Amino acid sequence: MNSKPNPGEQLSDQSSRRPILLIALSVVLGAEAALATGVTVWLVFELLTATPDSFASAVVILLLAAGLACALWAMAVGLLRGQSWVRGAALTWQLLQIAVAIGCFQGVFAVPSLGWALLIPAVIAILLLMSPPVVAATRRLS
Repeated sequence: MNSKPNPGEQLSDQSSRRPILLIALSVVLGAEAALATGVTVWLVFELLTATPDSFASAVVILLLAAGLACALWAMAVGLLRGQSWVRGAALTWQLLQIAVAIGCFQGVFAVPSLGWALLIPAVIAILLLMSPPVVAATRRLS
């Protein structure tokens, strides 16, 4: 009838909680994965309804988009599982996304609004990736 929890049970309950910054990062990666999935679906629709200039190029771009969507979903799930490989993969993707965002700000076909839409989540994700709670939650313990 003792309502006080066992100290060992309380410790295991606290250690199983995910840090809020880890959840925030998984939300960012999940949103990026959802958008990549949407782009993949749109590319499939376009491939089926329009005639591309180069069918081979259209298929390759579709496969790249599908691969990116799968990789982003894997990163989001892996992050929630606390897997250490996610930090490197997510950082690589965010740096590539920043490079594309910078390209959106310049040139003849500049679309600054798209650049900001790519840059802001990438910077937020990098800041979350480097935060101590996320690093601690995804640290590999040998």
